[in-house]
Amino acid sequence: MKSSKYKTKNFFSNVKQDLPASIVVFFVAVPLCLGIALASGAPLFSGLIAGIVGGIVVGALSNSPLGVSGPAAGLAVIVLASIQSLGAFEIFLVAVVLAGIIQVVLGLLKGGIIGYYFPSSVIKGMLAGIGIIIFLKQIPHAFGYDVDYEGDLSFQQLNGENTFSELINMLDYISPGAVIVSIISLTILLTWDLYFSHKHKVFKLVQGPLVAVAMGIVYQLVTSAFFPAYTIESQHLVSVPVAESFSGFLNQFTFPDFSYVLSSEVWVVALTIAVVASLETLLCVEATDKLDPQKRVTNTNRELFAQGGGNILSGLIGGLPITQVIVRSSANVQSGGQTRLSSILHGMFLLICVALIPAVLNMIPLAVLACILFVVGYKLAKPSLFKHMYKLGWDQFAPFVITILGIVFTDLLKGIAMGFIVSLVILLRNSFKNSHFLHKEVINNGRKKVKMTLAEEVTFINKGAILKALNNLPAGTQLTIDMSKSVGIDYDVLEIIDNYKNTSGNKGIEVKLVNRGDLQTADY
Repeated sequence: MKSSKYKTKNFFSNVKQDLPASIVVFFVAVPLCLGIALASGAPLFSGLIAGIVGGIVVGALSNSPLGVSGPAAGLAVIVLASIQSLGAFEIFLVAVVLAGIIQVVLGLLKGGIIGYYFPSSVIKGMLAGIGIIIFLKQIPHAFGYDVDYEGDLSFQQLNGENTFSELINMLDYISPGAVIVSIISLTILLTWDLYFSHKHKVFKLVQGPLVAVAMGIVYQLVTSAFFPAYTIESQHLVSVPVAESFSGFLNQFTFPDFSYVLSSEVWVVALTIAVVASLETLLCVEATDKLDPQKRVTNTNRELFAQGGGNILSGLIGGLPITQVIVRSSANVQSGGQTRLSSILHGMFLLICVALIPAVLNMIPLAVLACILFVVGYKLAKPSLFKHMYKLGWDQFAPFVITILGIVFTDLLKGIAMGFIVSLVILLRNSFKNSHFLHKEVINNGRKKVKMTLAEEVTFINKGAILKALNNLPAGTQLTIDMSKSVGIDYDVLEIIDNYKNTSGNKGIEVKLVNRGDLQTADY
């Protein structure tokens, strides 16, 4: 009993930081859940279900201290195509349940290790790229142009426009009310962050985003009563489905049609969702861990298990697929979240507000939420981060920049893939260059004496560099090839050395080998 009380007390020990952070994440999550559902061609309520399950269920099962899960923009195109190909949302939900089961199995089989193979420069580029995208995507919402949905992170959008063309289109649809609200919101957020938060503890508990949202609701009430010309129209407000009764609320849940559980098409969709959702989750886990001021490390196998459990439940009650999401996770970090309690609380707030007070949520201007995301985006892509990465050298800066450009001009997964490929090329180049070390000196009779010391690990990738070095040696050289420090040498390299030793006499080159006793080499 004592142990149980201790665990409960420890779980709530950071509630003063987690509670305000959860409120910020909640306000960020509402429009994202709705926008991603809209882009996915699914019922709007399905996005809210995924947000609730991602917060409460995944938050409880995971040990990621700062990660927040919910519907992911990266899956929107896959979900849209899958619903259309399968013919019904109820059939698609079967694939979501199966995808969750696959993720649980991956977690049990220790599949979470995959996330550790992505370079730090790519992960930092992902964070900065997401920050830039968040900032660019929210500019139209801040001016009252809400044609495109909140959660669209791809450059090319479903309505035929792209990130930059939407900024041009925005100029023809500026809403005076949205602009006024944006100016007031940004003033509140910046003043709170730069001044008030350092003055008194109460300003850390009641954070700027909450005040900005309250201001937005008050603005809407006041202008509706006294200045109707400046009232923000309904299409520029949050739009949560409103049920007129409890039974109406329950009717918004959709259940899977398990008569299609053996369909090969359903299993293909399930496998696709499981792979993409797991990869996106693992990347977000590593990125969120890097943002963590305490530098805690998430158990990625447990995270896959948690995501799988969340997707099983989400699919069973009509929700979209779930992943850990960097936008919500970074908002959690920037707002001072300390433990997974903030994720769980944000899910509870979603459930309570959607069930009890959706009409109040529908009074929040999207412009206020855009300003909150402005601050999140800027903190992810600070100029100081670019300066730091540049100082680390081109081996770090090139993958970092390519990842950012890929994310901004394509989408999240393609941008990460581009950065990873650049990192791989740099790795191969460095491996090509670092296969050996040449030490040259001239002895008394004028002949050159050269010692080639091979690296600890020498693979087939290095054979070109070694062969080039050997062929460039002048006639009459006394060559010593030292393999004593090598742990492993590929047969391809040993074959090159063997051939060179057999033919070097034609150039008057004397070759001496220094081998390790336990190292397998060619038979000289």
